[in-house]
Amino acid sequence: MKTKTSYFGEILRFAVITVLIVIPIRAYVAQPFIVSGVSMVPSFENGEYLIIDELSYLFRPPERGEVVVFRYPRDPSKFFIKRVIGRPGETVVIRDGKVYIKNGATEIMWNYPDTLTETMGGNGIYPLGAEEYFVLGDNRRMSLDSRAWGTVDEHLIRGRVFVRLYPFNRIDILPAAPKNNPANTI
Repeated sequence: MKTKTSYFGEILRFAVITVLIVIPIRAYVAQPFIVSGVSMVPSFENGEYLIIDELSYLFRPPERGEVVVFRYPRDPSKFFIKRVIGRPGETVVIRDGKVYIKNGATEIMWNYPDTLTETMGGNGIYPLGAEEYFVLGDNRRMSLDSRAWGTVDEHLIRGRVFVRLYPFNRIDILPAAPKNNPANTI
């Protein structure tokens, strides 16, 4: 028969092991995130529960088309979710409501995902610095994004959307991930 001391010792050991495993994973590998607002509709709806991969960007930079969670540049206590459109050293041009990406002499129209090819208002030229990203919400008409407040510095990007866990009928790994867009090659 186990004594109270050995019983509490096992509980303490379990708690310590749990803390040693869970806290580093939560702090450095994956974070939960709940979508708030309509800026990413139809890709992500208000109230969806996501898991953010925080590890990948330690080994590579964000890729065009990936959906990222980042600290809002004007108030780093807030987190936003948007799609990466422009990468460091490129220029994003919005002309006649369409998005173009320029890298040197090459210019390609951004039209991924297909459901987002609707035009948006406004024109602008957005040159990106060495560690700057241009992000847009998928629901461009209802999104507060780089068009309004500028670029996102790389150090503000927390991670990419890795898993959608809720609602259960939309569970997905790498939801809304880019697939075979020619703009990824420039």
